[in-house]
Amino acid sequence: MIGILKKESKIASNKWVQRAFVFAKAQVSAFIGGVLDYSIMVFITEVFHVHYTISIAIGGVVGALVNFSLNRYWTFPTKQLRYEHSMKKQLFKFVLVVVNSILLKSSGTYFITTFLRIDYKISRLFVDLFVSIAINYNLQRYWVFKSVK
Repeated sequence: MIGILKKESKIASNKWVQRAFVFAKAQVSAFIGGVLDYSIMVFITEVFHVHYTISIAIGGVVGALVNFSLNRYWTFPTKQLRYEHSMKKQLFKFVLVVVNSILLKSSGTYFITTFLRIDYKISRLFVDLFVSIAINYNLQRYWVFKSVK
């Protein structure tokens, strides 16, 4: 009986560790895409004087391409299990997540910048953090890159 409990505890612990590891990899992937996205936003806004909401969209597309590639081949790879959906369907779902993300980030940054009078570069960081962890991670993990059980 004790041996069974130890084995079950070890399995549960391994699942928790695996989930934590996947979450950490997703955050690294999001950080890499986010740094690129943010840098492009600032560059386009400051150098070309494009409104930051438009720059967010441009940077978001570039960052999303990097993020999709990292997530598909590194963050959520399925060696033992296959993905539930083809790459084409994953890409379609990912585009829906990205469009939603860009809209939330642009509008959230706009409202915080406008109404709280916080610089767009700062407000964007707060909005990004919320959208990335609360929304994007969950949609990508459990909907876009869902594996067959």
